[in-house]
Amino acid sequence: MITDTFDNQSPAIIEPAVSENTPRVDACILTFSWQIEQFVLKNYPCERIGSFWFATGETPVYAIDYKGKKFGFFKTYVGAPACVGTVEDSRAVLRTDKYVVFGGAGCLNKEIAHGKVMVPTAAYRDEGTSYHYAPASDWITVKNAAAVARFMEENGIPYVPGRTWTTDAFYRETRANFEKRKADGCVSVEMECAALQALCDFRSLNLYMFFTSGDLLDAPKWDERRKEGEIAGTQHDAGHFDIAIELAYAVTE
Repeated sequence: MITDTFDNQSPAIIEPAVSENTPRVDACILTFSWQIEQFVLKNYPCERIGSFWFATGETPVYAIDYKGKKFGFFKTYVGAPACVGTVEDSRAVLRTDKYVVFGGAGCLNKEIAHGKVMVPTAAYRDEGTSYHYAPASDWITVKNAAAVARFMEENGIPYVPGRTWTTDAFYRETRANFEKRKADGCVSVEMECAALQALCDFRSLNLYMFFTSGDLLDAPKWDERRKEGEIAGTQHDAGHFDIAIELAYAVTE
């Protein structure tokens, strides 16, 4: 059973490469959006400092100098296994103990406006990756949720705190499971949070995460809540990178 797979008593057959000679950055920022990646490369002073490879191709990693700080930046992949893999591999390119991650998430409460920021406080572990990094449990606490919420409050950014539902199978978000997770207090559904938190706990890293409220599940029929080609208020909205880099600055002060 997957609930029996956590093993911290025997060595991993393949260990991620970690080099002490890699450049140190104050924090690393991850986006899932190719459009935000292009925005950052055009609008921030980015220096390519390395890359890592998956079968899908090369992932460039950049450094950004910002207000006297140096931040890593790269575009990760959607889904827990691949996203966790990029964080593991990034540690061969840069050194930091802080990862700021942001992206879109489905909304489980129709009262939360499209495009509003959601801050996860705990994640329901409806995926597989986290069970290899943490002992089995239904939930994992998002440890730095209070710090992210405090940043939003201090900067006047409207946000909604709440639990999140991390799933591997977005085409199997059934009505009954939606009702269960909403009753549990989940305000969002996404594919990475539980696994990223488990990884960070296992590797003694700090995760700072927020979501953009996207499509709506809390409706008689699924509501995409965006028009074709719309960017504002979606996970491709570059304004959310501006939030992420200011959050990275705040948590490194």
